[in-house]
Amino acid sequence: MVLFYAVKAGPAYLIFPLIALSPVITIALSFLFLHERTGRMGVIGIVLAVCALPLFDYSPGGAPQQYGLWFVLALGVLVAWGLQAYFMKLANAHMDAESIFFYMTASALLCIPVALAMTDFSQPINYGPSGPLLAAVTQVLNAIGALTLVYAFRYGKALTVSPLVNAGAPLLTTVIAMALAATMPGGYRLAGIVLSLAAALFLALQPEEGAAPAESTKGV
Repeated sequence: MVLFYAVKAGPAYLIFPLIALSPVITIALSFLFLHERTGRMGVIGIVLAVCALPLFDYSPGGAPQQYGLWFVLALGVLVAWGLQAYFMKLANAHMDAESIFFYMTASALLCIPVALAMTDFSQPINYGPSGPLLAAVTQVLNAIGALTLVYAFRYGKALTVSPLVNAGAPLLTTVIAMALAATMPGGYRLAGIVLSLAAALFLALQPEEGAAPAESTKGV
């Protein structure tokens, strides 16, 4: 929700590359506190993925920007998303993945009044059939992604899952947009695609180390 205010107050072409670096926080916390480690190919894949993330949304040539409130808000989003991935991994050691998803859903529902309070009802709103339908499809996809993300953190290392997921999403979006528009992306997005594919390859080739996650000790 903070992201809405950040984009309203500042340039999207700087905000999205900035918050795309949230896996850096997850990687650092997982390395320091969860003692996760990976091999040489995994490290290369992580570095490539982190380098690729800002390239998908970066578009130079805009007017010079003052780093005001929007920058602070963007940093808040970066920290929140980085911490979310870390605690998602941490929670998997103490409860079922299904329980984590339940609490994520419950907390999202509790934020509905806040979202309504943030809504500018003076702006045009699509109340027709296509509005709720498209919103429902979007949120179903979002829910499926959130559930599979919880399982990904359960069975994989946070320092590899986080950069892979964060680089894979804009990569897939760009590829679909290219297919629908029948156009080639610009130089920065093309570089992001190449780096993301290389990162996925290195992360996939890196053999997993360590045992499977511990059995859950709590339920809902």
